[in-house]
Amino acid sequence: MLTTWLNSDVGLDYERVGAPHGRMGVGITGRLFEMKFSTRYDTDSTAEDLFGVIGDFGRIERMLMRRGASVTRIDPAQDPGTGMGWRIGFDWRGRPRCLRLDVTRYDRPERLSMAGTSDALDINIDATVIALSRSRSRLLFEADVRPRNMKARLMLQTAKLAKPQLDRKFDRRIGEFLSDMKDAA
Repeated sequence: MLTTWLNSDVGLDYERVGAPHGRMGVGITGRLFEMKFSTRYDTDSTAEDLFGVIGDFGRIERMLMRRGASVTRIDPAQDPGTGMGWRIGFDWRGRPRCLRLDVTRYDRPERLSMAGTSDALDINIDATVIALSRSRSRLLFEADVRPRNMKARLMLQTAKLAKPQLDRKFDRRIGEFLSDMKDAA
């Protein structure tokens, strides 16, 4: 029955993966096991100013540390751009977690992309700034979460049941992040 359910989704791709002791197995990839969040946020600031807020990595590091996370820069570069990276340690659900986050795209003043990896999840974050007028801009913020193991797959499948509530919480948190960053400026 489980095999029938898995085979019924057109978004699944079956691929041969290596297993221990030379055996070959079948790995399952596809959109069934990933979760995407996106929101847009309109502001009364210029696109350059909005990008300056979301691209101020020093301020983001300090904000994370105030919230109890440990943040360690991986690269020695001080200028923002592609190749910057961090190790972020935090407690979640009573257990210590570690996330490695790298800037993969930095096109000022319009796009910022980051990729992160933890023990259980892969995450891609895209922030796009669009100028609506000279004094107004819009932030499109997207996060794509993919599991790396079976436990994480089950967690994401369960979380999909509460997707509308998670979308509202994601939208609210991005708004809080932007207002915290603007207040700290």
